[in-house]
Amino acid sequence: MAIGLPIAVLLGLLFGALLWVLPIVKLLILLVGVALTLTLLRKPLWGLLIFAVLATSLPYTTVQLGIRTTISEAVLALTWLAVFWQAFLGHTRGLFKWHPTERSLAWLMLFSAVPFVIGMLTIAAEGNGPVNWVRWLMNLSVLFLVPLLLRTDRDRDQLIVALLLGNLAMLCLSIFIFLKDRNAMTMIPILTDLKYAHPEAVKDIFSANYQRMASPWVHPNLTGGILALFIPLAFLYGMTRNGWRRALGLSVAILGCAGLLLSISRGAIVALVLVLFWLSYKRVPYSVRIIGLGAAFGVALVMFYPPLQERLMSMFSASNASTEIRFEEYAMFPEAMARYPFGIGFKIDPPVPGSGLPGISNLWLNFIYKIGIPGMLLFIAVTVLWWREVRPKGAIRSINPQNAIWLGSLAGVMAALLTGIFDHYYSFTFVIIALFWLLVGLSLQQVRLYPQQTRDCSTAKDVSP
Repeated sequence: MAIGLPIAVLLGLLFGALLWVLPIVKLLILLVGVALTLTLLRKPLWGLLIFAVLATSLPYTTVQLGIRTTISEAVLALTWLAVFWQAFLGHTRGLFKWHPTERSLAWLMLFSAVPFVIGMLTIAAEGNGPVNWVRWLMNLSVLFLVPLLLRTDRDRDQLIVALLLGNLAMLCLSIFIFLKDRNAMTMIPILTDLKYAHPEAVKDIFSANYQRMASPWVHPNLTGGILALFIPLAFLYGMTRNGWRRALGLSVAILGCAGLLLSISRGAIVALVLVLFWLSYKRVPYSVRIIGLGAAFGVALVMFYPPLQERLMSMFSASNASTEIRFEEYAMFPEAMARYPFGIGFKIDPPVPGSGLPGISNLWLNFIYKIGIPGMLLFIAVTVLWWREVRPKGAIRSINPQNAIWLGSLAGVMAALLTGIFDHYYSFTFVIIALFWLLVGLSLQQVRLYPQQTRDCSTAKDVSP
């Protein structure tokens, strides 16, 4: 109390003085920011929960803080600030251990400094390389937050609820807007009001195919990717809970499937189907039933939605425009590797302006494009080490509240990696990669906490309601 009173007086005087020089709106934003920062310094878990809601519902709403960044990443930065403060006070001692997966990710992050410097020196293009590099590192660092902040089953449950609530809000907005007008362009005024950057690029994306569902993730393929990441977790979480949590999980799973088909993201659809067949191969309860229900639902939607018919019929056609672009990207990629042997760094995303080369729609090849072959090999090492630790050793004949989280996050990460065959956004696209590494960390933590229930799956006791 003796310390709190002088601090309160000083803050009152400071904000009273600022009231004379700042507009009331900016002052209110500053007040909210200071209050949030002080709160997170005491309870950094709240920062991760706020990030989970914002990153899944309004991922690219921006704020100007000297530099323009997304609000979700700004909250993530505040969360790390709070974690460092808690570490200074000694409250995080013994919570983090350097397992092989974490160690290999740290090596990937350290190595990225090499192509960052080379790209800054060799790539002649407009772009803020240092800021992009720091943002990428911060997105990857979410993996390290999992053991530091998710200390109890209650913490993990709160995080999953936050992720599902954000997805539910995003799906309700996207599906409602799209069904109302059947035109993706309707989303543009909403995203403009939400301070989305590059409105001209947003308009180009939506106008390219207005019959694909728009969402706060902007690109339909990005929408499909985030849904493929979370649908397995939402379904398995809902099936092993009661009450409103059950309704939340199943609602996100059902609406997510509808959103996936309406976004007509071919790569995400194929990836999720492959994961479903893998779950069926592992004897996961309900998996065969899900495949049947999903096929029936998909056929019904295709029958009543002609744009989806056209998109699916052209899925593997060489004359399809997006397929032709991908073939061109693969054909010219060796030239890109020869021209940029150490990658192009973080100043810009592929392609380099004026190079005459296209980008690349592949997760692993995009690592080569950005940070070279060593960077891709380090990413492969991370995923292999992750897989060795979290993979099931046998059949999964029962689902319970513990292994549902492990299996749901594992299946979501698998779906994300499979979409990487067709798209690149899980490599360097901000926010979505943070959610990807969050589920990687969650699956690792579940394996380490419940090794018998998640790894000796054939004998795990079913405690689902």
